[in-house]
Amino acid sequence: MPAIAQSDVARMRSELLFDGAERGRKLSRFWSLLILAAVIASAGVVGDSTATVIGAMIVAPLMTPILGTVYSIVSGDVRNLVRSALLVAGGAAAVVLVGWALGKLIPYPVDAATSSQVASRIHPRLIDLIAALATGAVGAFALVRDDVADTLPGVAIAISLVPPLAVVGLTLEADKPHQSVGALLLFVMNVAAILLSGMVVMALYHVRAIALRGDTGRNVSSRVATAVIVAAVILLAVPLAATSEQVTKDQLRTQDVEKAAKPWSKQTGWQVVSVAATDHGIVVQATGPLPIPSPRTFRAALDAKGLRKTSVRLQLTPLETADLPGR
Repeated sequence: MPAIAQSDVARMRSELLFDGAERGRKLSRFWSLLILAAVIASAGVVGDSTATVIGAMIVAPLMTPILGTVYSIVSGDVRNLVRSALLVAGGAAAVVLVGWALGKLIPYPVDAATSSQVASRIHPRLIDLIAALATGAVGAFALVRDDVADTLPGVAIAISLVPPLAVVGLTLEADKPHQSVGALLLFVMNVAAILLSGMVVMALYHVRAIALRGDTGRNVSSRVATAVIVAAVILLAVPLAATSEQVTKDQLRTQDVEKAAKPWSKQTGWQVVSVAATDHGIVVQATGPLPIPSPRTFRAALDAKGLRKTSVRLQLTPLETADLPGR
């Protein structure tokens, strides 16, 4: 890796740490942008709007104290390590609170059943961890190399920080704690990935050696911190691997059920609206004219496809037509 100058380290320190004469200004900017991003993200989740959620990702400033934590560990700065870590924890709690409060204003529960934005963030997988590690590395690289800083908006979109926290608050208000845990796991996974990949990138650029020149008052062991973060990532990988396996199984079962549902719907004159894996298992929604077909015919179609052991919930919505001629 090409060497970086003392001025680069000074720039990184100025951009990431909340200390010095500009501390008050930096903090007011951080909290203002964070609360606004939390409102935008929560509104995007409630409205099921991907564009709005992406907007919140770009506005959200949580990446700054996370990378500030990385820099503080690498440079051995205990005071700023504590300060940055508290900002991450406090900021996360604030976003959850905003999501919960907004959920109180909505007349219906916001959960995986009512918002695809929730459904996409409650089952983090191992591939999400791999993507987060790569995205964190890009973010740290863009920080170290100011000539690639224009990639930071892309990093903000790729790494999911504020939206899953908004989902935690909304699903807690909707009394869906298991969905909240999944969204919180996604956030913690992303933070751990940024910490690990960020430390690797800064180590490759010898940031610690440059930051410690002439300073003997630092006492954070980067080796111990790295070991703790690596252990955390490994521990997170275990449930993520289990989730990945379960998601894959659900997708395969959903495809098999859909293959049985389509010919059944043609035979009965009904139309399959959706086939999806939910907390209640595989749910098939179908609509059509009266009379309602017997569910036993669908069970027979499943059994004929070798799905005898697969439990399915069939939701039938009759479509009734009435002609009202004018006089």
